[in-house]
Amino acid sequence: ALSGGICCAVTHGALTPVDVVKTRMQLEPAKYPGMIGGFKTVIAEEGAGALLTGFGPTVFGYFVQGWFKFGGVEFFKINQSQYFGKETAWEYRVPIYLSSAAMAEFIADIFLCPLEATRIKLVSNPSYAPNMAAAMPKIIKDEGFLKGFYSGFVPILFKQVPYTMAKFAVQGVAAEKIAAATGVDMANSSDSAKLSVSLASGVVAGVAAAIISHPADTLLSLINKPGAGGEGSMIVRLGRVASEVGFVKLCTNGLPARCIMIGSLTAGQFAIFDIVMSVTGASKFHFEDPKADA
Repeated sequence: ALSGGICCAVTHGALTPVDVVKTRMQLEPAKYPGMIGGFKTVIAEEGAGALLTGFGPTVFGYFVQGWFKFGGVEFFKINQSQYFGKETAWEYRVPIYLSSAAMAEFIADIFLCPLEATRIKLVSNPSYAPNMAAAMPKIIKDEGFLKGFYSGFVPILFKQVPYTMAKFAVQGVAAEKIAAATGVDMANSSDSAKLSVSLASGVVAGVAAAIISHPADTLLSLINKPGAGGEGSMIVRLGRVASEVGFVKLCTNGLPARCIMIGSLTAGQFAIFDIVMSVTGASKFHFEDPKADA
């Protein structure tokens, strides 16, 4: 869990400038049509410091999320594998990856959602508050606890749960294929060899996860704008916003930037996770092929 918290906090924190521009592209695509142009516009209008807007809630929020996500995935993988037995667990390792990721991410999102709402509020309106500590009580005062912090809970689930399911399942399968192709034994090879496999499989997993989860990511950014979707329940407001924007734009606004961001972020997460696990003396769970022992 600690390794997961550290890897998510470091990678998301380091990519805060990219996330700021990506969020602006989703909220105001006419003003921020591309990544490079978006960086130039933000710096020209607000200064280079604006690229770190939302850094506090990003680092803290994703440390908490990573703690529950990576720790939860390992917990659920191990327990399901013990329940089903080695042979069945190997045969159904992809469904185990998917279900473990879904359960872990749901728990993690309960804690992440208020901090993500705060981050988006600060990025979309830099004058709203000077920092996370000032923004959170102001959000409660202006909008109430549930509306202010959990209006985006449904889209964050639609964004994060498929993203995490794809991330861990694709990374697991990709790591197996890459290890087999390069002759790396993930149980007994050197740390540097395993790190190389984690980096390569992480890039593949990150791009796949970014594409799958992007429509909900765009919707999450939009629903946290003041007055987005008008009055009514969360589902009604989300429906209005989605209808206004259109499916194509939900899927494509800011997608190249997000693929770059999530591809590098995911590769970094799995690499840092493995490094911290190695430093602390912990070991990562790997499914084992029973035929290999025959």
